[in-house]
Amino acid sequence: MSLRPFKAVAKVNIFLKITGTRGAYHEIISRFMRIESLYDTITFKPKADTAPFVLHGHFTCRLEDNTLYKAYCALKEQSCAARVHDFFTAHQLVVEKRIPAFGGLGGGSSNAATLLLACNELLALGLSKETLCAIGLRIGADVPFFISQYHSANVSGIGEIVTPYEEPPLKLHVTTPDIEISTPRVYQSYRKHHFNPLSEHDAHRWAERSSEEILQHTSIAEANDLFVPACHEYPDLKLHVKPAYFFSGSGSSFFKVVPHG
Repeated sequence: MSLRPFKAVAKVNIFLKITGTRGAYHEIISRFMRIESLYDTITFKPKADTAPFVLHGHFTCRLEDNTLYKAYCALKEQSCAARVHDFFTAHQLVVEKRIPAFGGLGGGSSNAATLLLACNELLALGLSKETLCAIGLRIGADVPFFISQYHSANVSGIGEIVTPYEEPPLKLHVTTPDIEISTPRVYQSYRKHHFNPLSEHDAHRWAERSSEEILQHTSIAEANDLFVPACHEYPDLKLHVKPAYFFSGSGSSFFKVVPHG
C-alpha cells in the first residue's frame, strides 16, 4: 500500500541581492516566497526487490547528482541509518515533476527538503528543524528555506539563515522559457563582471520592505542582482522579458503579481 503523497512546492525570489562572498560562495539577502500552486509530487510505493534506493521520475541528471539521492545519503549518515536503509529497501520513490528544471524555482532543493521532512515524520526520527536544516544546507543553499515551511522569509548568509516575514500571500503568475541556466555560471559572471555587493545598511532596508511594495516600485534589474549577469551569459533571456515581470533566482523563470478579483 502506497503512503500518502507529499508536495514539494516551488519558490520565487521576490528580490535577491548579493552582500558579499564567503570563499567560493556568495552571501545574499533575499525574500523567498512559496508558490503553493506549483509543486512536484513525491510518493513512497512498496517494492519487491532489495535495491537500496530506487527513484522513478523525469530527471536529466545522474542518480548520484540528484538532490533526492543526496538527501537519502545524508540521512543515512545520522544515527537513524538502519531505519532509513530498511525503509528505502522496502519502498521506491515515484516523483511527478511539475516544477521546471534550471528555472530558478528551487525544484531540486524542495524535493530534498520534502524527503527529509517526510522521512522525519514517517520514520519518527525525531530530528529537529535545526538539524534538518543543517543536513539540508549540505545538499543545497535553498534547502533550509523549504525545511522551514515558511510561506515568506528573508534568507541570508549562504542560505542558512531563514527568518520568517509576515505578509499576506501574493498570487503570482510564473513563466519559464526553455533555457537551461547554470547557477554557478551566472554567479561566476556576477563576480567577474558585475561585482557590487550591498552594504549592511541597505541589506537591512531591503529585508524590511514588503514583497508587494518591492514589486510595485523596483525594476527587474534592481530587484535581482543576477538578472544582468544571467542575460550576459544567456542573451536569449532578453527575448522573454515582459513589462511587470520579475526574475527568480539565477533564472530562467519570470513572475508577476496577478491582481485579486
